[in-house]
Amino acid sequence: MHRVLTTTLILPRPIDSVFAFFADAANLERLTPPFLNFHILTPLPIQMRQGALIDYRLRLHALPIRWRTRITAWDPPLRFVDEQIRGPYRLWRHEHTFEQVEAGTLCRDRVEYAHLGGPLGERLLVRPSLERIFAFRQQALLSMFPLQPRQTPHTESSPGR
Repeated sequence: MHRVLTTTLILPRPIDSVFAFFADAANLERLTPPFLNFHILTPLPIQMRQGALIDYRLRLHALPIRWRTRITAWDPPLRFVDEQIRGPYRLWRHEHTFEQVEAGTLCRDRVEYAHLGGPLGERLLVRPSLERIFAFRQQALLSMFPLQPRQTPHTESSPGR
């Protein structure tokens, strides 16, 4: 059975600068929680484009895992998709979309996934792990793209009578 996890976050920056951050594969390590012991194995810098392959090493529930993804869609600055070729899931398709909004850039992650664990594995291990990973990702992004102090309009006040 395929499952879907969707998260959204508004970053207070223009779409071009947000997409540029995501287009640099080296930033993935900064967005991944330390408990996964995540490392990119593909030599950096990686030319991000449709068809690019990226190899990773991580630990998931103390098990060492090698993971390979392919960029299957590349449409700067609006979206890209990475799909697992080899790794812990039966299916992993992660679509990243970016939309310019008044407050900055709306970032949406939509992950379609399937695994061998069944409903019990989903409820006890997989879903809680994914939610924890994406919560970390959102907090990391918010710390890297903090709200910029807004200039408040200066108004003159007239002296009282």
